Amino acid sequence: MDLTYLDSNATTQPAPEVVAAMTQCLTETWGNPSSAHRFGQEARRKIDEAREQLAALINCTSRELTFLSGGTEATNTSIRGLLTARTPRRKIVTSKVEHSATKETCGLLGREGFEIVEIGVDRAGQLDFDELLKHITDDTALVTMMWANNETGTLFPMEKIAAACKEKRVPIHVDLTQCLGKIPVDLTAMSIDAATIAAHKFHGPKGIGALYTRKGMRLRSLVLGGPQENSKRGGTENVPGIVGMGVAAKLAKENLGLMTSRVAPLRDRLEASILEQISDTRVNGDVENRLPNTTNISFKQLAVEPILLALSEQGICASAGSACSSGSLEPSHVIRAMGTEPEWTGAIRLSLSRYTTDAEVDKCLSVLPGIIEKLRRVMPVGA
Repeated sequence: MDLTYLDSNATTQPAPEVVAAMTQCLTETWGNPSSAHRFGQEARRKIDEAREQLAALINCTSRELTFLSGGTEATNTSIRGLLTARTPRRKIVTSKVEHSATKETCGLLGREGFEIVEIGVDRAGQLDFDELLKHITDDTALVTMMWANNETGTLFPMEKIAAACKEKRVPIHVDLTQCLGKIPVDLTAMSIDAATIAAHKFHGPKGIGALYTRKGMRLRSLVLGGPQENSKRGGTENVPGIVGMGVAAKLAKENLGLMTSRVAPLRDRLEASILEQISDTRVNGDVENRLPNTTNISFKQLAVEPILLALSEQGICASAGSACSSGSLEPSHVIRAMGTEPEWTGAIRLSLSRYTTDAEVDKCLSVLPGIIEKLRRVMPVGA
């Protein structure tokens, strides 16, 4: 069965150039980059090149980047690392729609005695900016928020948020995980102090990520050991992963224009056709301010799991905007925070990439209406 992949916010297909570069590292340039001999220093050179490639994508200096195991480690390191420099301040400001890496870290810090303030969102998933301003005060240790929501694609006004934090001299950590390769990111032009990056979201490998820390910011490492990564993250570097991430960053920069010229129109066609062909459907999130590749659609009073299973049976990969717990449908924290009515909480996320084809969109559009029609016969409205 041919695979139709519409789940690119979960992970992306590694670019062929990435696979080739990583294979070369694994078979030829496999030395330890901390070794003094020429073989090891060739691996070091490749790491330095990758750091420059990633820095070019987000417009920062290479010394402001630390390679580590992925977005989750970057978020944990950033939040905990920045807090150590802000004692005795004990308030952390975040939002109600964060990724679990931020949500769980803040939850644990709350149990450790920190005050956690979760800023709400409106029906479109947009941040309550006035509420945010009320909580950026002299006792605030840190603001930590995502720029782009992983479920709906909604974009927070990050430039405005970062400027407010700078004015109050409160550091801000931004989760960039869903942004890179989809929208322009210029960290030098913005007042962002730390940021999370994950390679596998922009056609790089899994198990590798980076943490941006603005020059001059104090941040304590969570992984102690050797002097690797300028003593910010101990342990022998994942050279193939870093090299793959660098190549992916270079390709993301070169192909960024495709997201608006080709991917966004493809997403719009998919979305509009679903709304036109299937009754009682609606889009979740801010349709004016969102990622160019993402749509999140609810099907009134239908559980999402049967939809996803039926799509999977046809070789179509999609994700849920809600999770199943103990056999009953539980809305995701994002959908719930938006104040979505119970009958609309069953939602699927369709997320495209620069590799998504018209044929894949056509396949989804040929299959999905029949699936919904069948489910509504066996699971009628009100059941």
